[in-house]
Amino acid sequence: MDWSAIRAEFPALANWTYLNTATYGQLPRRARAAADRHYAQREEGASADFLKWFDDVDDIRALIGRLINCEAADIAFAMNAGAALSLFLGGIHWKEGDRIVTLRDEFPNQYYFAASLASKGVELVEMNEINQLPDRTRAVLISTVNYSNGYRPDAGLVSQLTHRAGALLYLDGTQSAGALRFDIAQVKPDMFAVDGYKWLLAPNGATFFYITPELRRTLKPSVMGWRSDKGWRSVDELNHGVPHLPEAAERYEGGMLNFSAIYGAAESIRMMLEIGTDVIEQRVLELARKTTEMLKSTGATIVNENSSIVAVHWPDRDASALAKKLEAQRIVVAARHGNLRVSPHFYNNEADIERLRAAL
Repeated sequence: MDWSAIRAEFPALANWTYLNTATYGQLPRRARAAADRHYAQREEGASADFLKWFDDVDDIRALIGRLINCEAADIAFAMNAGAALSLFLGGIHWKEGDRIVTLRDEFPNQYYFAASLASKGVELVEMNEINQLPDRTRAVLISTVNYSNGYRPDAGLVSQLTHRAGALLYLDGTQSAGALRFDIAQVKPDMFAVDGYKWLLAPNGATFFYITPELRRTLKPSVMGWRSDKGWRSVDELNHGVPHLPEAAERYEGGMLNFSAIYGAAESIRMMLEIGTDVIEQRVLELARKTTEMLKSTGATIVNENSSIVAVHWPDRDASALAKKLEAQRIVVAARHGNLRVSPHFYNNEADIERLRAAL
């Protein structure tokens, strides 16, 4: 694999040592070009062909299906992962005494809406690891990779425990999709959401989520609009009565989509499929391993190993101050909850790790 040629697809890397994909992924030239093409076509065609954009989006659903091994009809788009999770939690008929389980130190998305359900008598339970579930668990909310420390729970095991308890599993794949392989058919979540601006290297506003046909039968849309009726393509004669919801996951979209962002995301996904998801995962984990070894040599304590996110701390160093000093040298990492967080993607190389070592 010619990683140098692939790296050239990311212009920001010419001027920065960027090791912070867990905050923002760098946008490849081809993704920006796809978004620009969409705007140019809008000008040239005066947007008269806007229904064709939805045909393109259906093709992109199939492309995402290839990435995570699911059917195109099971994919819907949202503005961000918070919107997807709000749909999930907001559509469940909660009863007093129900429990929602998450992992300790999860991303705030997994806390905020769940904690607000306390007014209905719903308890949010935080666990260090999930190897059993408390009574009356209705839903489990976890990330495939923890944003602050790199912890990778066994999503397959959690899925088994969740469904054995008669509960629903919501997985947030924002910190793994695009870096680590994920197979919907193996893990079997009820809902899997990915905000594409991180490891998927997409523009903002290109969030997708997978939702099972079974859950679609009971989970009501949180947004209702002109595309909530299955006859929405007949724009000359739109239904003015009670909407008849489409069976596919698009029932949750309601209206217009962020087409430019979705076109851009499609190009990033095509690039990843061309490289190979197994090749990308191997590259990401190898760079993370080399980063881990380098940081260990400085006396740092590693929080979790074998992850795409490397989180470390030193007993006599302030991670936030250190991250700011590194940024002043055009080396971008992050600080999260006392840890210095380094998150290399496949566009990074060993020279980036060496520059970080020298700066430290």
